[in-house]
Amino acid sequence: MFGCRTLLKQIKKRKRRKLPRKSLSKNSKQKPQDLDRFSLKGQNYGVQPLGNFYLSSSPRNSRNTGLGNIQKLTDELVLDILSLLDGTHLGILSTVSKSFYVFCNHEPLWRNLVLENNDDGFLFRGSWKSTFVSGFKPCFDVEKIGTLGFKVKDFYSDYMFQSWLCANLEMKDEWLAKDNIVRRKGISVEEFVSKFEEPNKPVLLEGCLDNWPALEKWDRDYLVEVCGDARFAVGPVQMKLDDYFLYSDQAREERPLYLFDPIFADKVPKLDQDYDVPIYFNEDLFGVLGNARPDYRWIIIGPAGSGSSFHIDPNSTSAWNAVVKGSKKWVLFPPDVVPPGVHPSSDGAEVACPVSITEWFMNFYESTKTWKKKPVECVCKAGEVIFVPNGWWHLVINLEDSIAITQNFVSRRNLLNVLDFLKRPNASTLVSGTRDRVNLHDKFKKAIEAAFPGTIDDLVQKAEKKKAEQEKPSFWDSVKDSSSGGFKFSF
Repeated sequence: MFGCRTLLKQIKKRKRRKLPRKSLSKNSKQKPQDLDRFSLKGQNYGVQPLGNFYLSSSPRNSRNTGLGNIQKLTDELVLDILSLLDGTHLGILSTVSKSFYVFCNHEPLWRNLVLENNDDGFLFRGSWKSTFVSGFKPCFDVEKIGTLGFKVKDFYSDYMFQSWLCANLEMKDEWLAKDNIVRRKGISVEEFVSKFEEPNKPVLLEGCLDNWPALEKWDRDYLVEVCGDARFAVGPVQMKLDDYFLYSDQAREERPLYLFDPIFADKVPKLDQDYDVPIYFNEDLFGVLGNARPDYRWIIIGPAGSGSSFHIDPNSTSAWNAVVKGSKKWVLFPPDVVPPGVHPSSDGAEVACPVSITEWFMNFYESTKTWKKKPVECVCKAGEVIFVPNGWWHLVINLEDSIAITQNFVSRRNLLNVLDFLKRPNASTLVSGTRDRVNLHDKFKKAIEAAFPGTIDDLVQKAEKKKAEQEKPSFWDSVKDSSSGGFKFSF
């Protein structure tokens, strides 16, 4: 058995991106009738928001009575403790009381157990608990598990309810309406560089994927046939594509697993033949490192609701993201504006943010409307490409089943930024996508100097000249006496 101190020490060691959730209590602006506008499915075992407790005729919250002496612990802490248990003990504990029944059937607990014990993938069976059971008892009829659940009366919990709500809430129209990104079609590379890459501004490019075979060929049947038994990175596990589609068709959870593989072209070379890098991004200086370069390109596949919460792309690189199938909602903030609800550590090594993307939209999106520096937003559809400048915060959520290709790159416009990033004192904790985090700066700089002699010195001189021009006093300042506040006269 674990002692209390041991349990708490293990919980503190866990790195979870977690913020206090906005309560759906009696003071909440969320009205019960508002929920009728959303498509809600799935089993939540009768959990209700805490605000409903004040309207209930029952004086008891079965959440508390069923927990006994540990009812004073927060729901987050209760679930953290339960996450230390294996499947057998979770099943046993779920029979102790109605409250433990709800907590022990919390799907993320079973999801973690499946992912921790199935590095080579899994066959999803409608729920994570069913998937776990079928993995250990293949002969067991897991279809019965879905019908055995019952609703617990008078169980009130904002945390548990919001977790279920975020798993089942569809994107609201007002979250999708704003589209203020600059869109361009058929522009020259020179115009892209001068108006967007050099000033470090995002842009959505249309029409530059028209010659991609992937736009026509990449449907499910084609990908499953071409990829065969190849396994792709899905969170912490490797899965065959048809097994992943089996999961994505059934899953309804707060954070759907995302297929995000950096070596897909090595696994299935034919995929590499179905697309070309758009002409605007042909210069990629990390290429001088050959196979030693950090991870730079990914195939991305996910169902509606999957995506990436707020982050800045690795190694100070810029990126492009091309949608092949489906559509994605983007929200971007410039480097000097940290998104609401996001709390990066002082060294930038870690970021605390809401558990799910839907939670961010529910609790923080509205506040951005009053900000002086409002986010750049858009819906990127199939055949379109978005340019994400280095240092920009961005969030992406799939609005439907989607397939995309993305690449991070280094051009002359952000080479100095990347070199500065790679030589930071804590670079070993910040650099990603490579085994050699310590020596990447020196290797990259030497390779650039060998392949493009004088390039770094030339860029440094231009940067210093630009900085000097920005600091040069204006005519007004040059004729003003700074000590007296008046004009200077010379005779």
